[in-house]
Amino acid sequence: MANRLTILAMMLVFVIVSLLWINFVPKTQISDFGNFWSRVTGILKGDLLYYTNQDYFAKWAYQTGFMAYILLLVKIFGFHILPVQLLNILYQVFTILLIYKITLKIFKNVKMARISAFLLMIDLDWFAISSQADNQYLGSFLFLLTFYLVLQNKYWSYLLAGICLALGAIIRPIGPVIIAGIIVYAIVYAIVNNNSIHIEQLWKLLVLLGMYFLIFNGAGLLIKSSGLNQYGLSNRDPGWKFAVGLNYRSGGTYDQKLFEQINTNKNQQQMKQEEKKILTDEISYLNKNHKWLSLFQKKISTSWSSSSHAIDFTSVNTKVSPRTYQKLTLLGYLGSIIIILFSWIGSFVLYKMKEYQGIFLLILPFLAFAVVQLFIEVQGRYRIEFIPILAIISSIGMMEIVKRIPTIFHQRKQIE
Repeated sequence: MANRLTILAMMLVFVIVSLLWINFVPKTQISDFGNFWSRVTGILKGDLLYYTNQDYFAKWAYQTGFMAYILLLVKIFGFHILPVQLLNILYQVFTILLIYKITLKIFKNVKMARISAFLLMIDLDWFAISSQADNQYLGSFLFLLTFYLVLQNKYWSYLLAGICLALGAIIRPIGPVIIAGIIVYAIVYAIVNNNSIHIEQLWKLLVLLGMYFLIFNGAGLLIKSSGLNQYGLSNRDPGWKFAVGLNYRSGGTYDQKLFEQINTNKNQQQMKQEEKKILTDEISYLNKNHKWLSLFQKKISTSWSSSSHAIDFTSVNTKVSPRTYQKLTLLGYLGSIIIILFSWIGSFVLYKMKEYQGIFLLILPFLAFAVVQLFIEVQGRYRIEFIPILAIISSIGMMEIVKRIPTIFHQRKQIE
């Protein structure tokens, strides 16, 4: 009972702080978030989602899934950003609860579960853009729910996991890296285990994958037939993400100068040829100057150790002084740094743990995502989906430090 009250109290505090946050920051939707929100009323009146095959939603049609979600919310609640924000907070609260339950499921350690939930909820960088029409919170929740269901290791849970995975991929298009991680985990730790083949685990995996492909492809066909996007949920311009990701000058982040090298008045095939040439030139530069390692170092820093710049997307700088804004940015960065530093310690401790195989269900998709990020465009805020996983690993590191403190004090007393 006391344990339930503790986690409920933590969640209640988080809700209160989050409500104060969205009430404080501007309602303005900017960047990609603004691209979703600003189009809603026009589309509901009959405007097209795109007008040429070079438009954003034509080239990256996979974003139509989240657009459909926003359209649904506006139809239900009207053109008000508050319902979107409140739902973002709800997904965050469920994510905190899921992190707690996943940690408890894997490690059977209440203290560690509380620590992982606490580390996540104090990370301002993680919860800051709940004010925006962002697909990362709902996507992250659905992916974590997928992992939790897989850990139940039942046919019904694998079936539900396939549904959650498909919905997550429709909302946030990183489904392939999640699938890759789940498949490797299933093969290494479930299907092939103790030098024997467990055919039942194979059937469970096939149930998950079958349900995923059925729902995801069905959603793509539904979007096509609705007339919202004739390209469904496809990615029609993967080359651009790689051209940006391997651009040494920008460190793999978006670069306006690079974009200006492409003549957007040309047709899609001609643009793809230009993107291919840029990509070839970038690879040639990296090869000739032996810059691959340097580029990867920059990108790893941007993705996993530098500021996520999430607070920049809230436009809070328009409401506070530069000094206060600097403090908020630093506070957000400190939350992420605490998680990242303790996750390094947790990783070393985890290396010696052989009995907690369930944690690799979370780590393998994370590693797959990290590898993909080495080659495509990166932003610090892209790590939002995986901060909860890092929080779990951080709880391992923090518990290890706590265990060693009495030993350190004992050794100091002996020396004295």
